[in-house]
Amino acid sequence: MASVLRTSRSTRWLWCLVDLFIIVVAFYVAALLRYDLKLDLTFSAAVTLCMAIALVAHLIIGHLWGAYAVGHERGSYEEIIDIGLTVVTWAIPLGVIAALSPYDLGPRSLAFTAGALAMLGMFGARFVLRAARMRPGSSEEQESRPTIIFGAGEGGRQLFRALVRDPSVRLNPVAFIDDDPSKRRMRIGGVKVRGTRDDLLRVAEDSEAKVLAVAVPSADSGLLQDMRRRADEAHLEMLVLPSAGEMLGAARGTDLRSLDVSDLLGRRPIELDHGAIANSIQGRTVLVTGAGGSIGSELCRQITRFGPAKLYLLDRDESALHATQISVTGRGLLDDDTVVLADIRDTERMIEVMGQTMPDIVFHAAALKHLPLLEKYPMEAWKTNVLGTLNVLRAAQTVGVRTFVNVSTDKAANPSCVLGYSKRITERLTASFADQGEHTYVSVRFGNVLGSRGSVIKAFTAQIEQGGPVTVTHPEVERYFMLIPEACQLVLQSAAIGRDGEVMVLEMGNPVKIDDVAKTLISMSGRKDVEIAYTGLRPGEKMSEELFTPGESIKGTGHELVSSVDVPRLSPTVVDETLHRSPDASAEWMRKHAMAGSPGPGSDRPAVVGMGGVG
Repeated sequence: MASVLRTSRSTRWLWCLVDLFIIVVAFYVAALLRYDLKLDLTFSAAVTLCMAIALVAHLIIGHLWGAYAVGHERGSYEEIIDIGLTVVTWAIPLGVIAALSPYDLGPRSLAFTAGALAMLGMFGARFVLRAARMRPGSSEEQESRPTIIFGAGEGGRQLFRALVRDPSVRLNPVAFIDDDPSKRRMRIGGVKVRGTRDDLLRVAEDSEAKVLAVAVPSADSGLLQDMRRRADEAHLEMLVLPSAGEMLGAARGTDLRSLDVSDLLGRRPIELDHGAIANSIQGRTVLVTGAGGSIGSELCRQITRFGPAKLYLLDRDESALHATQISVTGRGLLDDDTVVLADIRDTERMIEVMGQTMPDIVFHAAALKHLPLLEKYPMEAWKTNVLGTLNVLRAAQTVGVRTFVNVSTDKAANPSCVLGYSKRITERLTASFADQGEHTYVSVRFGNVLGSRGSVIKAFTAQIEQGGPVTVTHPEVERYFMLIPEACQLVLQSAAIGRDGEVMVLEMGNPVKIDDVAKTLISMSGRKDVEIAYTGLRPGEKMSEELFTPGESIKGTGHELVSSVDVPRLSPTVVDETLHRSPDASAEWMRKHAMAGSPGPGSDRPAVVGMGGVG
């Protein structure tokens, strides 16, 4: 530390000496010009006295509170301001004194003219140093990987400066590309903008680049997918800058990272009404079913931030409960009553739990969700998703739960599979309970979440680790995706603004091709030998998911990322009167009642039962 301080002080003294020399030159040049190049007048005692006063004043002012009082980065905005203030502080008073004093201090304009020249000289010296440092091509940079920067805006400029200043990143900027035609002939630090993204292949060949750095923090998923495709064609490694919200301050070379699967989703900032969410949760008792799952556990973590009086975690998986308790509280002793081991299929147990916990708010996230398994075993979807949800609804109504949020799925919109049928029925049941009192019962519908248990991300990652192949059903199949925190934030928002009986539908952005997800993961793994095998759509699967059933009336909610629709009610007595004698019968019953009352043409669609033959 001491050596660093000594180095800083010595650097400041060195620059002080440089600036004093510049002042000497500035005074004699100003005098030479004033006296029409007459040397005897230029080097007179009066001029020398005025210059000596300026030198002493600059030295004192600069070290007390001016340019040398702190260690500036050379050529920084802060140093330029301090240099300017230091010179102005002595130049103006000295000029006034020279004009009013009886002593001869040379021409009355000398202090002003010399001060201006000195300031320009000091600025110029720092500019030359900064330009030399910013120009790529040093021996260390020659050993770095040639890099094309996409984006000649502020993000690209910041990244360029960061890469040049920090050779340890080992990326040497050799070219810019930018889609703005007006920047075509621009140079940044001596490096030219050499075209648009359409010219990437040519620029990569000409510059022998190895890396493409996308320096557009606001880049959306479409742009990133297009640039990844072009980078693959040019055999370039692609790195991206995180969004502006993820970076602290200006862009740095160390901020660059490989393309992440989450980048395919876009970078939509989610602005929550924290006041509304806090008002709905703070000081209230909350119960989350399925608390051990991906969505349930994240809901618990986010609910904790809004200060509930008590948060109960309910699940039938004791290990999952243990993990959630650790992530929420930092301790996993399982020794308090906030951890509830229970199965939503058990009617009496649900009534017992509700009576013991007396929640004000229930987030119902417990469900079976794997489409192929539920196609093969539809009776399990009936028991958990339908009967289990009905058990939770009835138990919640018994104790007067104020707000009930049923977590649904986009597969409930115009459903074509057992999973979709069962979740559509839960939406209809939840809506029917909304009519039975003054409390709020809503459903929230959204698509796949990245990183959840059983998601394609984890499945693909496991297949890549085993050497492949990565199995994709169809090259054109696409799905809506969200990040788990993003989905849970909007679930909490929906709970705060939801209208009784409605289904809240989250804005999911643009659907993403599963094939693109697989290719991105393979590229990120660095393995070139992993192939993709297309297996064909499975029974009940759609090529593209839908967020709404055709004919549903879509309404706004006051939040741009949440809309709502009404669903036809389904009386619980209809479920009570049903006795399924076979899996096929349960699948057909769910299909019939999922589509009953739907406004679209799908209600007349034949059943897709699909027993067996599912891979």
